[in-house]
Amino acid sequence: MDPVSQFKHEKSARIASYGSDESFNRLSQDWLRESMARQYVYNFEWLGRPIIQYPSDIIAVQELIWSVRPDLIIETGIAHGGSLILSASLLALLDLCDAAETGELLDPQAPKRMVIGVDIDIRSHNRAALEAHPLANRFNLILGSSIDPQIVSSVREIAQKYNRIMVFLDSMHTQDHVLAELEAYAGLVSSGSYCVVFDTFVEDMPKGFFLSRPWDVGNNPKTAVHKFLAKHDEFELDLELQRKLQVTVAPDGFLRRR
Repeated sequence: MDPVSQFKHEKSARIASYGSDESFNRLSQDWLRESMARQYVYNFEWLGRPIIQYPSDIIAVQELIWSVRPDLIIETGIAHGGSLILSASLLALLDLCDAAETGELLDPQAPKRMVIGVDIDIRSHNRAALEAHPLANRFNLILGSSIDPQIVSSVREIAQKYNRIMVFLDSMHTQDHVLAELEAYAGLVSSGSYCVVFDTFVEDMPKGFFLSRPWDVGNNPKTAVHKFLAKHDEFELDLELQRKLQVTVAPDGFLRRR
């Protein structure tokens, strides 16, 4: 076996072994719970904007975007905009890589790849910072509920211009809301691409962990995912990815379209 194949084989075997490594899984879950209780996830930035994600999930997003090479990423939930900037920066790198391979001249005013960000509350200071960011021409901010029929229609209209689409759902985390988002946007995901549902980990936390929130054990993104998958066999869970990550807010949340 050549060295590259050997490396990949060893990695796959190692990741597969994590599935039955109960002590490692328990340690990872304990660390997630304890770090979440200490608001560890709020400590990071991406290119100057706060990004409320674990570093491991940031790496996962990078791997998925490089693998799929989407033309359009649809994100629900903007907050401070770090995740939006992460997606935009990776799409900009993909455009540069394409240009290097083909010799095509890039027009900085007309990027090929774009991000749509939808949020019911884009606070003025966050909007101002995002609109002043060097990557501002790579995303389209849409104010409104992600499940409002008019918002969904607007997003779908924009999506018609693109061939390879990825979706990230990270807004309201109640089961009904996430299920409605899945029904609204998952159908736009292209074959081989992903719909990533964040904060499915709520189901694995102690009941009442999120005292001031409407979501809890039994009513959260993971329960929505399982209801959705029961009726949509065109999607499958990427279990290898979550085993590899160990610490992730999206267990059972990486949905790959067949």
